[in-house]
Amino acid sequence: MTHFLVTGASGLLGLNFCLAVDGKKHKVTGVDYRNPLKWINFKMQQANLTKPGAIERIINEVKPDVILHCAANANVDDCESHPEEAEAVNSILPGEIAMAASNHKIRMIHISTDAVFDGEVGNYSENAMPNPLSVYSLTKLRGENAVLAVNPQALVLRVNFYGWSISGTRSLAEFFVNNLAEQKQLKGFTDVVFCPMMVLDLADTILEANEKGLNGLFHCVGPEVMSKYDFGVAIANQFEFDPALISPTSYLEGGLVAARSPNLTLCTDKLTAALGHPLPAFQPGLKKFQSQYRHGFPEMIKTLVE
Repeated sequence: MTHFLVTGASGLLGLNFCLAVDGKKHKVTGVDYRNPLKWINFKMQQANLTKPGAIERIINEVKPDVILHCAANANVDDCESHPEEAEAVNSILPGEIAMAASNHKIRMIHISTDAVFDGEVGNYSENAMPNPLSVYSLTKLRGENAVLAVNPQALVLRVNFYGWSISGTRSLAEFFVNNLAEQKQLKGFTDVVFCPMMVLDLADTILEANEKGLNGLFHCVGPEVMSKYDFGVAIANQFEFDPALISPTSYLEGGLVAARSPNLTLCTDKLTAALGHPLPAFQPGLKKFQSQYRHGFPEMIKTLVE
């Protein structure tokens, strides 16, 4: 049984990983700063990991086998408004955790983002040169570089995922479901393409990559390319909402604060070769997402916040 210490345990990936993994083949201890959780099946620590001594204290108390570092400021526009805070959380903290993990001989898995690329080309491999367009993407790139600089044995995954969050606002999929359920007119960007992966599929892939002892940089996104508009239509069809509510639109008309990359398709050949099989397909993941909805999972996790 592997003991995971999961930072950002109330976030979309952190919470879904903890709930799905703990008590099965593995043990989980979550760490979070802003959202104390109740009625959970895993142990929880509350700490601001940017404070001096916090990382060492948590490691000494928990004694994990693996640190899964999910904590980040992933609000792209908030990072633009508060660049120093974004630097502290997204750039400096990952390096500090990676150093502590190395010193304690603990394995580390760091979650980065597909947004480190400018999206001018697409199908980026791990060897492609990043060119971040926003404070968020720049700080995340600095974070992954900091991790590998001090801990080359760490595993860094560039991801793009969707799922249910406590706030109900942390993924594009939630945005589509929540608004389509109320029959609201929406815009779907036809000129922004990406490779979404359902969060439970990402959790399973993280577990498998850890079991195989992978280290270094890997791209871990869904195997299918689609526009944000196509993604919304797929959700509408799966949930039996009206896809005509989604208007095809250019992202240039979206009124976004931070610059976005139009083509964030990533090549996952390196990871599929290392795992020995294709990454989880889109449609089965979308069915899982809908099944959680039908069984009240989105409402349940909202009750976990104290």
